[in-house]
Amino acid sequence: MFYTPTVGGGLRELRDELKLLVNRVNSCIDQHIHRSKEARCGPPANLVELLVIDEAERLSATALEYVRDCFDRTDIGLLLIGMPGIEKRMARYPQLYSRVGFAHHYRPLQDDELSFVLTRHWRQFGLTLDDADFTDNQAITAIARITGGNFRLLHRLFVQIERVLRINDLTVITNDVVDAARSTLVIGAT
Repeated sequence: MFYTPTVGGGLRELRDELKLLVNRVNSCIDQHIHRSKEARCGPPANLVELLVIDEAERLSATALEYVRDCFDRTDIGLLLIGMPGIEKRMARYPQLYSRVGFAHHYRPLQDDELSFVLTRHWRQFGLTLDDADFTDNQAITAIARITGGNFRLLHRLFVQIERVLRINDLTVITNDVVDAARSTLVIGAT
């Protein structure tokens, strides 16, 4: 199950949203498992195995304690994703930090990795990436310069590239398309 807390969200919101999400996911899994059988009575068993919380730095100390308590009381695994430095913040909460298995720092995508990811993004638009093509090469260079190989920023940029292509009824990712997509993002100077 994947969850992103809202900015400034409180404990009540977190509790309500997680409860709702767990119930929805359990129901979907239960329906899939029992699709050929007659309808079951009562609530489905807890079938969620992993809770992934993105942008975990948004969680307050109380919310982190609540998440830790849920982790302790259930068989659900917990994965917290956050900005660099989140592990230092977690270290201030010994009850939570003592349960941390490891902290993994994602390094920027290198040339081959970036090429692989870009090829997949091009394919999603029904295009073929050809690094020998001047237009594609310019776009690749601009994307590499803007994102610095940051996977999350790369995803955000491609959401905007798709938007620019759709609005302008374009079928080619050019340097201008990349620059227009970049201008809609709030990121540092590149």
